[in-house]
Amino acid sequence: QVQLVESGGGLVQAGGSLRLSCAASGRTSGKYTMGWFRHAPGKEREPVAAINWSGSTTYYADSVKGRFTITKDNAKNRVYMQMNSLKPEDTAVYYCAAGITTAQDRDRRLYDYWGQGTQVTVSS
Repeated sequence: QVQLVESGGGLVQAGGSLRLSCAASGRTSGKYTMGWFRHAPGKEREPVAAINWSGSTTYYADSVKGRFTITKDNAKNRVYMQMNSLKPEDTAVYYCAAGITTAQDRDRRLYDYWGQGTQVTVSS
């Protein structure tokens, strides 16, 4: 089992920045791809970004390319997502997830472990 805990969400004005962090614990020895998903009211949970175990491959949704950056620190068992130039449409609950998959596989069913989520609210 892998436990994931997100932090760093909050309320920010449009154009602002936030940095989300996801701390992994438990059986973290697997070569997991780490992903960030978000779930906005009235919408389906969607993939935002992902990074493979080595950090050599990343994926970004078109809506966040150039604004969000995903990184990871395997020594600390943490994954981060720097979010810049935030827009009101970025408002959602953001979830960290881990799975034995590739960064390009956007299907959330391929992720086995999920955090509890952190709320990001962007005001206009």
